[in-house]
Amino acid sequence: MDHHAVISGLDPDLKRALQIRSNKAGLVQLALHLCLIGFLAMCVAQGGVLRLFAILPLGICLIFLFTLEHEATHKTPFASERLNEWMGHLCGLLILLPFTWFRYFHLAHHKYTNDPTRDPELLVGSKPETRWEYVKHISGIPVWIGQIRKIWDNALGRKLGRYTPDKAKPRIIWEARIYLGFYALALTSLTVSDLVIWLWVVPLILGQPFLRLYLLAEHGRCAFVSNMLENTRTTYTSRLVRFLAWNMPFHTAHHILPNVPFHNLPKLNEVIADKLGATSNGYQEFHKDYIAQFQR
Repeated sequence: MDHHAVISGLDPDLKRALQIRSNKAGLVQLALHLCLIGFLAMCVAQGGVLRLFAILPLGICLIFLFTLEHEATHKTPFASERLNEWMGHLCGLLILLPFTWFRYFHLAHHKYTNDPTRDPELLVGSKPETRWEYVKHISGIPVWIGQIRKIWDNALGRKLGRYTPDKAKPRIIWEARIYLGFYALALTSLTVSDLVIWLWVVPLILGQPFLRLYLLAEHGRCAFVSNMLENTRTTYTSRLVRFLAWNMPFHTAHHILPNVPFHNLPKLNEVIADKLGATSNGYQEFHKDYIAQFQR
C-alpha cells in the first residue's frame, strides 16, 4: 500500500473534518509557546545562576519556532490567512530563515520528498554518512553558514532556486533586504546593551543542535522512494517535544495530508498508524540506530 491508497481510503467526512483550521487552537498553542519563551527570557535577563540554567531551554524554545514557520508555509496553524503570514514572517526573522523563500523551498520538498535529484533538502546538503559528518551536522554550524549566505544571496537576487517562481522573486529579494536591515539595527543595539546577545544570539546557537537532532529523524535513513509511508518517519515522543514541535513528529501524517493543521495530526496518525513504514520510539532510539549504521 502507498500513501495514495491511504488517502483514497479515508472517509470523506473525516478527511474534511481533519482539514478544518482553527484560530483558537493555533492561538492557544502560540500563547503557551510565547509565554514559555517570555518566562525563560526574563530568567536569562536576570543574569547569574538563573541565566546559566535558563539560557539553553530558551534557545530550544526559540529555535523550535521553526516548526511554526514550517507549518505557516502550508497556511494551516490558524484559520486566519493573515495571521499565518505574519507569524511565518516573524519566526523567519527570528531564526534567520526567510519565510517567503522558505515556502517555495519547502513546497518543493513536499513535491519531491527524498528524491535525490529533485528534493531541495537533499540538494542543499545530504544526510550525514560518517561520524564526523554527523557531529558537524548536529552542531548546526553548516546550517547557520547556509542560512546567512541564503539571506545575502536573496538580497542580491541570485541563487534563488529553480523552485522559485519569477513572480515571487521581487518579494523574496525585498524580504531579505528587510531582514538585513533588522539585523543591522540589532547590532547597533549592542552600543546600549548586550541583551540581544544573551536573549537571542547565544540561545539560538545553543538551541540549534536540538533542532538538528529533531529534523534528522524526519527523513534520515528513509527510503529514496515516492511512497510517503516509506520516505518519511513518524517519531513517537513525549508531550513536551510534540508541544514544542507543533505535533510535527507525526511527520508521515503531515506529508500525506499537508493541509491538516497541527492540532488534528494526532487524530490522522491514529487512523494511519498501522500502515506506517518508518517509525521510531523516540529520538534517542532513532539516533542510536543512526549512529550504529556508521559501524557497518
